[in-house]
Amino acid sequence: MRQVVVVGTGPAGLTAAIYLARANLSPLVIEGNEPGGQLTLTTEVENFPGFPDGIMGPELMENMRKQAEKFGAEFVRGWVQKVDLSGDVFRLQVDGTGELQTKSLIISTGASARMLGIPGETENIGRGVSTCATCDGFFFRGKRIIVVGGGDSAMEEANFLTKFASEVRIVHRRSELRASKIMQDRARNNPNITWSLDCTPIEVISQCSRVTGLKVHHNETGLEEILETDGIFVAIGHKPNTSFLDGQIETDDLGYIVVKPGTTETNIPGVFACGDVQDHKFRQAITAAGSGCMAALECEHYLENSSLHDRSVV
Repeated sequence: MRQVVVVGTGPAGLTAAIYLARANLSPLVIEGNEPGGQLTLTTEVENFPGFPDGIMGPELMENMRKQAEKFGAEFVRGWVQKVDLSGDVFRLQVDGTGELQTKSLIISTGASARMLGIPGETENIGRGVSTCATCDGFFFRGKRIIVVGGGDSAMEEANFLTKFASEVRIVHRRSELRASKIMQDRARNNPNITWSLDCTPIEVISQCSRVTGLKVHHNETGLEEILETDGIFVAIGHKPNTSFLDGQIETDDLGYIVVKPGTTETNIPGVFACGDVQDHKFRQAITAAGSGCMAALECEHYLENSSLHDRSVV
């Protein structure tokens, strides 16, 4: 029987583990197949406080993990296949470990960026391919950038990137955009944005470990073209990693966990959610870490009250 189990090891989960471990709660942290979350796919991180010269994403995550271990957090590698949140004790089925039982649970499984699934994309993440304009836009000052997508996120990222790039081109596989009218108008009225609509991306082109172009298929003519660029921002949405919960926790229409305003509390007492799995607005390492701190403090308070209640019943 565990006091608390943390599922996920991004900035949110690791921050929660640090606080819980320092509170002598000996948290068990379950690492998925990609320990460290999306930051392990990032090269240099320049906007995390305390690192004036920046820090590599994998190094930042490894440091946070070591800090949690130093205070007594325990880590196991595995994938949570099933959970039972119906009783006072929560049960988790973890491949390679078996059943775990815990009095409280912190979910920090994050959200995965939807990718195009084309050749050259995955191997160039961090080398010119990005899924976060706020994180990586600064590195493309004076460069040519392509934003792939047709929704509000793509329009927002394109507008943001014009602060840095010499040219921003929006590529979308349809002739019409899915973005709201106000977001479309902002993008269309921005003189630094050009358009390649009705174009399907088919390959990321790179040379010497850096992106040099995006090959597209013109749907109307059937012709192929390489659009020269220094960076490609994929903005086709994110998918929260909540499928393993099997509908036992309240989520919104997009699948993000719903928490009580101003807290990390879910609709099930003793279950808390932090990081990108409950945040589809900011999706930053620092905000995820902050919510991980909140989850740990609220979890600690929950366990203290549960202990007092158990003693009063006895």
